[in-house]
Amino acid sequence: MTAAPAAPSATEKPPARITAKQRPGDLWFSGTAVFAGSMIVVTLAAVAIFLVIQSLPAFSANSDSASLLTTNFWDYVLPLLFGTIWAAFLALLVAVPLSLGIALFITHYAPRRLAQSLGYVVDLLAAVPSVVYGLWGILVFAPSVVPSYKWLNENLGWIPLFSGQVLNSGRTILTAALVLAVMVVPIITAICREIFLQTPTLHEEAALALGATRWEMIRMAVLPFGRSGIVSASMLGLGRALGETMAVAMVLSATNVVTLQLLTSQNPSTIAANIALTFPEAYALNINVLIATGLILFVVTFAVNAVARYIVGRRKEFSGAN
Repeated sequence: MTAAPAAPSATEKPPARITAKQRPGDLWFSGTAVFAGSMIVVTLAAVAIFLVIQSLPAFSANSDSASLLTTNFWDYVLPLLFGTIWAAFLALLVAVPLSLGIALFITHYAPRRLAQSLGYVVDLLAAVPSVVYGLWGILVFAPSVVPSYKWLNENLGWIPLFSGQVLNSGRTILTAALVLAVMVVPIITAICREIFLQTPTLHEEAALALGATRWEMIRMAVLPFGRSGIVSASMLGLGRALGETMAVAMVLSATNVVTLQLLTSQNPSTIAANIALTFPEAYALNINVLIATGLILFVVTFAVNAVARYIVGRRKEFSGAN
């Protein structure tokens, strides 16, 4: 029977820890990475502080101190906030199903050569400037949808959304939302396409081996796997739709009202478009009012991203985006 090793005495020093010596390149790279990550937080904090400081005078302003206001700040910003959320919601209502269909066609239905070409075309659409979309919307798209709007008004006018007198120029909130949908489709499609391609092949083959059709395989294997990725893509597209400026400013004929009618001349405006159109002529406290509306948009966008991260985090283990 072997004797147990003797315990170290109180005066004996413990063995020194062996540490690897970092190379200068490792130190430089880690420092650069930490600096780059910190700059994101610093920039976000700087923007938030600037918006808060410049917005404080606007919260207590009234029509006597700022010509943009008819009563107070909240009566001015609430219609703009409604128009921003309403236009973005309508855009997502069209863009998300369309993007899912395009992504599924590229990944599971189209031949390989066609899928690659179509994927490049979709990615190129994301690089088109907002001004180009605005010109296309006001010169081509808006006049072309007027007959469809009149048909909706004549046949579905009993629905409040399609009631009222149709605007002959077609520059309505629905047109602006459809232009926004075209702008966010490439973003949502690109992310969903990459998520669907990451679906484990064994899951797809198992579903097909059990007798599922291609659509049933997609419904049982692909869509559940990419659910949180779809949410992330949709929220990213929503962020683009909420902050879009030039396309909406060029297409929409806004009157800064709160209405659910989609085809009439009475259309709500958006915060970003209102800032772009009003800021060049703003002065004194009116500038603070516009910056305060930007702060409201900043808070809404931050809240949307926080909700998206929460939804994605709940299904992190099933997400193809994590």
